[in-house]
Amino acid sequence: MDFLRPASWEEALAAKAEHPAAVPIAGGTDVMVEINFDHRRPEYLMDLNRIGELTEWEVGADSVRLGASVPYSAIMENLRSELPGLALASHTVASPQIRNRGGVGGNLGTASPAGDAHPALLAAGAEVEAESVRGSRLIPIDEFYTGVKRNALAPDELIRAVRVKKADGPQQYSKVGTRNAMVIAVCAFGLALHPQTRTVRTGIGSAAPTPVRAKTAEEFLNAALEEGGFWDNGKIITPSVARQFADLCSAACNPIDDVRGTASYRRHAVGVMARRTLTWTWESYRGTAARTEGVA
Repeated sequence: MDFLRPASWEEALAAKAEHPAAVPIAGGTDVMVEINFDHRRPEYLMDLNRIGELTEWEVGADSVRLGASVPYSAIMENLRSELPGLALASHTVASPQIRNRGGVGGNLGTASPAGDAHPALLAAGAEVEAESVRGSRLIPIDEFYTGVKRNALAPDELIRAVRVKKADGPQQYSKVGTRNAMVIAVCAFGLALHPQTRTVRTGIGSAAPTPVRAKTAEEFLNAALEEGGFWDNGKIITPSVARQFADLCSAACNPIDDVRGTASYRRHAVGVMARRTLTWTWESYRGTAARTEGVA
């Protein structure tokens, strides 16, 4: 195994073009596990730790641009207001040591259906900034996951950054694991309210071959909120609407049985998380509406 250590982003792109099979490594929290267990033996490892710009972030008017190597701990400490769903997801990642090393770019590169960041990125409507010596492009998060641990990157592309829309409403994230820390998700669920467009987006992790959205559930809830005038009147969402939303989220899953949980349990748990996160986010929205518009 050869080790590549580019000193700049341009050098990294050139090295990736010359060695398309090279595996990038920054935090190494996924790659090193696979190597240590001999599940993967790449011909080349490409260390990106000398490229400082990958650990930087920029808060714009409408979105946040996260360098691919920005650690989860930095998201938790600095971007809780702008990216609340992703900050909550970051809290559930492994241990403090791993949160100090691992980043969203690595989660995306591995594209594991159990990756903690994916449901929050789907719910927020993120874009992946991919680049090669041929140029750069933005890949919508809905188009990024192409199969089990497969993504839409071309062989010569690297993830430079992730662009995530700033929250315009409450967001939530929930995860079920076999214990409270240092655990791979049995299943996970992200939910984001977008009052500006009067829409809701979801993200489901570890309950299908890829991270997915519950689009039918979103369409149902969007219609129910609009028809009931909920965005304007700030009323409590009726239990029947919440139950139907939860059932549709469960139906969006396509899980497997494995050592961490059964398929039926995953479907059930996703439904429970969907109902709970909807209740939490809507109560938060109602509270904000009451403070700003006098809604009771």
